[in-house]
Amino acid sequence: MRATWHRLPAKLHEVGWEHGLVVPAADGSPLITDHYFPRTEGDFPTLLVRSPYGRGLPWSPMYGLLFAEQGFHVVLQSCRGTGGSGGAFDLWRNEAADGRATVSWLREQPWFNGTLGTIGPSYLGYVQWALALDPPPELKAMVVQVGLHDPYALFHTDGALRLETALAVGVGMTYQHQGTGPFLKATLRLQRRLREVTTAKPVRGAYASALGGQVPWLDEVMTHPDADHPYWRGASLAKSALRLRVPTSLITGWHDALADQTFEQYDRLCAAGCETALLVGPWTHASALQQGWPEVFAESLAWLRAHLCADPSGLRPTRVRLHVGGQDAWRNLADWPPATDVSPWFPTAQGHLTQQSPTDSAPLTSFRYDQEDPTPSLGGPLLSRTAGPRDNKTLEAREDVLTFTGPPLTAPVDVLGPVSARLSISTDTGHADVFTRLCDVDAQGRSVNICDGLGRLRTVGQEPSQITVPMSSTAHRFAVGHRIRWQISGGAHPRYARNPGNGEPAVDATAFTPVRMTLHADSALMLPVHARGSGPRPAAHD
Repeated sequence: MRATWHRLPAKLHEVGWEHGLVVPAADGSPLITDHYFPRTEGDFPTLLVRSPYGRGLPWSPMYGLLFAEQGFHVVLQSCRGTGGSGGAFDLWRNEAADGRATVSWLREQPWFNGTLGTIGPSYLGYVQWALALDPPPELKAMVVQVGLHDPYALFHTDGALRLETALAVGVGMTYQHQGTGPFLKATLRLQRRLREVTTAKPVRGAYASALGGQVPWLDEVMTHPDADHPYWRGASLAKSALRLRVPTSLITGWHDALADQTFEQYDRLCAAGCETALLVGPWTHASALQQGWPEVFAESLAWLRAHLCADPSGLRPTRVRLHVGGQDAWRNLADWPPATDVSPWFPTAQGHLTQQSPTDSAPLTSFRYDQEDPTPSLGGPLLSRTAGPRDNKTLEAREDVLTFTGPPLTAPVDVLGPVSARLSISTDTGHADVFTRLCDVDAQGRSVNICDGLGRLRTVGQEPSQITVPMSSTAHRFAVGHRIRWQISGGAHPRYARNPGNGEPAVDATAFTPVRMTLHADSALMLPVHARGSGPRPAAHD
């Protein structure tokens, strides 16, 4: 473990281990649990880590051993129906009750000193928010790393299925708790069959050949695109933060598939007056726990020591610390987002991007979205290893991708905060998706994705539809000589399921209708420009 990462703190204690402890859930189901502890006389706080992904690699060394070395009892537990625990796994319905039952068990342990923290990434963040719905008095700190609080938003965007993410979660939930071997084998099988699965007609159930059979909960999440459907009732734990008083550290990456959920919870915690901190690195969902682990571990350890051990020496002076892309530098801020001026950039018929407002809302240009040759997805906030920044040159050469590019910058432009697109689009079928992306084009012409988003269009006749598409948030410096590019297309497959173009549900469609999409001049890319770091505005095109 220490050979994998440099810059980890020195070990303070030798570690002992109790394996396979049985913790009774509220209904009596056995929750299998491992206990790591410092082999040192003394009083140590406890960290609770509840996971549906097993208790072996990487959870045992990264959370059990490393934190026990630093002076914590670590209770690593398999969620019900996983890793040998009894009962049936449900994507969200049992976590609050099972967390409370585990805290009740902790109270009976002779080594538990009444001071409790929680920590963990992804779904291990969801179980923390579940416990925080009615936090026990012993809970003194939380560390939510690349964490989840809203399953609907993980699987759907504005009614569009996040297909590739759904499949990746299906593999993880089905196989990771079985061990590294079965999980790796299943992941490779999905990669080999990804095109077959994602282009099937219908998409519903097509994953079975890749996942080794039907997964009932995956069928449910894929076939309920409406956030207001009763199926999703109680799934979101957004309300956990509304009245929370437990100090909570939030960690994410700019290309994390759950970054927007982290920013939402940060806003809620701040509004509730809860002590919180935010760390945002140059990471994807996976790389935050790989290349980013030294920073993530240091941040987590400092927060836990401050609130469980009364040692604030490791805390930074500001609430927010983030990595600025393009500048490759870390920046401390008092809050997020910082004060900015929202700067609209407008497309032109010549493919330029300008700050000069259009004089009308006339059609600018159009393209045809063909579901049989769907616009491919490339990089961005995914759960897989293909996530993150990529050169978009090949993608932007396609006829179904529009690009609008600003002039070379004569001064740097710092974009800090939520980016969005205000789009005016008409279609010939009335049903379409629009994918919009911000890119940084360097002097050599390399176009790298910064942030993006997708919205669902529902148009009437040939009248344009007005839609604002959130494109997530960023902290990025566009350097001198670089250009700002706005990319627009009709989808990003298989990241999102193909819109059939005819109003049929995406998972059930067996026939597609290609869509002609027309962009109008009153569309705009909305950039939050940080006034202090932006410098003078770039020169306009001639």
